[in-house]
Amino acid sequence: MEQNNEPKENKFNFSDEEQQVDAVEQKKEAVKKDAEGLFKSIRTFLDNLLDFRDDTDRDATIAAIKADIPFRGATAWILICSIMVASVGLNADSTAVVIGAMLISPLMGPILGIGLSIALNDIDTLKSSLINLATMIVLSLLTAFLFFKFFPTADVMTNELFGRTKPDLRDVLIAFFGGLALIIARTKKGTIATVIFGVAIATALMPPLCTAGYGLAHDWDIFIGAMYLFTINTIFIALATFLVLKILRFPMLKYANSKKRKRIAQLASVVAVLVMAPAIWTFLNFITQSGLESDYNNFLRLEVEPNNELWLQKGTPNWDDKTIVLYFNGEVPDATIADLTNELKNYDKIKDFRLDIQGNKNRSFDKIVDAYDRAIGELDKKDNVIAGLQKQIEELQESITNLNKQIESKSAQRTVSFTNLSRDAKVRFNDLEYFGYSKVLESKDFINIDTVTIANVRWKVSLPDSIVLAKEKELQQWLKKELVTDTIIIRRN
Repeated sequence: MEQNNEPKENKFNFSDEEQQVDAVEQKKEAVKKDAEGLFKSIRTFLDNLLDFRDDTDRDATIAAIKADIPFRGATAWILICSIMVASVGLNADSTAVVIGAMLISPLMGPILGIGLSIALNDIDTLKSSLINLATMIVLSLLTAFLFFKFFPTADVMTNELFGRTKPDLRDVLIAFFGGLALIIARTKKGTIATVIFGVAIATALMPPLCTAGYGLAHDWDIFIGAMYLFTINTIFIALATFLVLKILRFPMLKYANSKKRKRIAQLASVVAVLVMAPAIWTFLNFITQSGLESDYNNFLRLEVEPNNELWLQKGTPNWDDKTIVLYFNGEVPDATIADLTNELKNYDKIKDFRLDIQGNKNRSFDKIVDAYDRAIGELDKKDNVIAGLQKQIEELQESITNLNKQIESKSAQRTVSFTNLSRDAKVRFNDLEYFGYSKVLESKDFINIDTVTIANVRWKVSLPDSIVLAKEKELQQWLKKELVTDTIIIRRN
């Protein structure tokens, strides 16, 4: 039976184009499902990574924050000590001491209490927090004021103090995110002490208060700037506490007059915005100022300093009047002034500034050359004087050498017969067992020479020391006469 290998016709058979379109649609659908699965996996991963609501202990958090609000007894003394330590650290310009004061500061309690009370609509806790915070501030300012008013050298403005007088947007960010870290750590089951310490250092509540105390003692502008920084830290730590507790849906207390409580919460938000606005303005000014200074320094570095014909003495930019005054030693040609003015337009931040060139005509190049020539002439005269003095010194050294030679020759002429001298010595001092002498030349300053006579003797062993000393003294006097010398040194063998 013959087998038919031709394909059977299918009534559902599609054309090749329709099959390709269907395959593409299936691939798109598969890719879409894979993407949805990937997004779900990423979302699940991020939820597990960032969600901290399941690890929150609400009752313990509220109880812990309320327990830190009261200010009395040991807390008051801890605050006084921390303020004193911070004041000393600021005065000594010591960052390590200032950090130590931050770690023992108890100021965090009432600030967290303010954020908690607003989030929970707890007016009683809000009143308690505000009263205790105000008490802490007054006590801190008083302690710092007394230190900076009466401590010696406490009127010196250090870098640590100056750094707390001009807050900007960066201080807002530090306070806000530091407050977030603190309240998140507080809501977690089991407080993270290291996070709290880190926040205490970052938000820096104590140094601004100490700086404000310095301002009370010496400068009101410093007081205002430091208190503004402290206010920023306080409000935005409280704001961060409020937001976290709202995100965690801590239960609010219910009162009959709920509208009044709502107005209080709105008022707190308005105050936070009002405090933040000047900080943002200060930060924008900081950015603008940094740009101006950068372009000004680049202009000097790239356009003025490489020019060997210019001798820049100093530059004085006036940012408010948009003027740059450059002082040069020597005259500056008009062509150079025009060139510098044109180059200034290439710097965006200062292109609208007016360039004022001040040359010093009294220090022209010719006069500088003349002054240089006069200086060289004076140096030549001094060299001649030094050469004459050097010649005199050499002549004096030669004279001293000749005198020393004469002393040596005279010393050689004074010779005494050693045989006669030793025999006479034995006759006069029969206890001598050994006798010898010699003349030695010595110099204490390596210029002048002296002659010294040395006699070496040995006595009988049976002689007592007292008798030996007496005989040596007698021998010394006798040798002076015999040798006609003023100095005799007796050495015992």
